[in-house]
Amino acid sequence: MESLALTFSSGWASGINAYLVVLVLGVVQRTTGAEEIPDVLGTWPVLAAAGLLFLVEFVADKVPYIDSTWDSISTVIRPTIGAVIGILIAGEADSLNEAVGAVVGGTSALMSHLVKASERLAVNASPEPVSNSAVSLAEDGLVLFVVWFATAHPLIAAGIAAVLLVAGLVVAYLILRAIRGGWRRLTRRGRRGSPPPDGPSDGSTKPYPVQ
Repeated sequence: MESLALTFSSGWASGINAYLVVLVLGVVQRTTGAEEIPDVLGTWPVLAAAGLLFLVEFVADKVPYIDSTWDSISTVIRPTIGAVIGILIAGEADSLNEAVGAVVGGTSALMSHLVKASERLAVNASPEPVSNSAVSLAEDGLVLFVVWFATAHPLIAAGIAAVLLVAGLVVAYLILRAIRGGWRRLTRRGRRGSPPPDGPSDGSTKPYPVQ
């Protein structure tokens, strides 16, 4: 049960910043030797790669519109990392547990990734770039806290991740609903403001005056 809870928390966090998740789990495993964290995550090659990619994402995630482009690129990467972490946490268990870990990790990562991508589209609509950095730093802080906390209290951390995921889905739904309503209003205004295709609107058949 605790392994599944850790998988869910890591999956949720992977949908937001997968490289930071790998980095935090790897550092905890390297420094504490935690048995619930796979040994491979604490190896130097994995830590170096995760650290480098985290630095790249740390910068890209705070620049308007580049962050959305990065999210598009990460649509496959983040859920895949979440699924792989789930398989690794299942360890040498039977194939059913590995499959469950992959589904839980990958699905939670995909859902949180979609939430993040939707919210970033809304943030990019603001005229100033400060909000991007503030939102990105807040996300990094949440990922760091939840994953670190999950290594010691996986069940509580899973509950926190679940609440954050549900809240994010609600916010994403409201954002998409507002965007859809905005497009509808613009479409209606465009139709009302467009000139009729066959001459003047008063029904007159007289030609327009020549200037």
